[in-house]
Formats: sequence, structure tokens, C-alpha cells
Amino acid sequence: MTPSDSPRANPLSSHLTAMARNNAWSNLRLYRACLALTDEAFAERRVSYFPSLQLTLNHILLVDRYYFDALIGGGAGLTIFDNEMPYPRAADLWDAQARSDQQLLAFCESLTDDDLQREVQIDRGPSIGVQREQVGSVLPHVFVHQIHHRGQVHAMLSGTAAAPPQLDEFFLSADAPLRVAELSDLDTMRDARTTPRPVHFP
Repeated sequence: MTPSDSPRANPLSSHLTAMARNNAWSNLRLYRACLALTDEAFAERRVSYFPSLQLTLNHILLVDRYYFDALIGGGAGLTIFDNEMPYPRAADLWDAQARSDQQLLAFCESLTDDDLQREVQIDRGPSIGVQREQVGSVLPHVFVHQIHHRGQVHAMLSGTAAAPPQLDEFFLSADAPLRVAELSDLDTMRDARTTPRPVHFP
């Protein structure tokens, strides 16, 4: 590692990498709760903006894919939303979300602060056209979107047999013992995709 590659030399990109790791960790915890539910309970209509766990989590994944496609210049654009619920079952959706999370984490790990100034073209459809943003603006937007809708999932889980997991114990040094096992699970999943076992959290 050269000095320019060190976290101290690129504090903002390093923070975004930490946010991507937090995102993957949060999703791991949230899906372990969802995987404890039956397919029927996962799809059951509930009170929220997207009125089910199934719809909300599919929305998170599709928006992740939409912005990641823009970040890498993939060209898929709004066609990503042609099917608004590609994964009806929690197990299949988890596999797709875990892959998406790992792609986003790897992307963030590759960045330097200079890369955050790169222009990103976002397809907003024929009525708006192409929106131009910077990598350093798109990534925080993606993370805030994920957090926003995970909060809705967390609230909906309160009405199920699965206990909503704790999602805010991540960044402080005192939180380290609470996250170490799951971060190890995430590192393992980068090489061998596995479905997390359903568990309940305090």
C-alpha cells in the first residue's frame, strides 16, 4: 500500500467504504429476521409506503441496481424497473441483495477521493433526460435511500413473529464486539455465497 492509498490520504472515500460495509451488515441482520418468516408472512400486506416487506425490500434492491448501473456506466438505466418485484421469496431476494451489497462494497474500496469528482450520468427518462452528478454525491444518496427504507422494514417486522434486529450499533469502537461475527460472515460471503440462518436479535 502506498501513502496515497492509505485511509488517511483518502478520508472521504474511506468513509464511504465504511458506509458500504455498514449497509451490507445491516442487510445481513435484516434478512436474517425476514428469513425466519414464512413466504406468506413476508408477502403479507402491512402499513408502510410500500405495503409489504416483500415490496419494500425489492424496491431497495432495484434502486441499488439503478444507481450502481449509473456509477459503472452500465447503460441499463430505467429498464431495471421493468419488473418491480423480481424476487417474491425472501431467500431469493437475499441472495440478490447480498451480491449487490458486495459489488457496491468492492466499488467503494476501489475509490480514492479524486475518484469522487467523476461525473455520473443518470437516466431519468424522456421527460427529464440525463441527470449529471458526481460519484461523491451519488453514493451518499444511495446509502440514505437504503437507511430510509430499512427503517420501514424494521417497523413492519414489529408486527411479525420475527424480532426486528438492532441496526445502529456499528461505528463506535464499543460496538465492535457486537458486529465482529457478522462482519466475518460478510467476508466469507465474498468468496462463497451462503444464505444466513434465521436468528432472533435482542
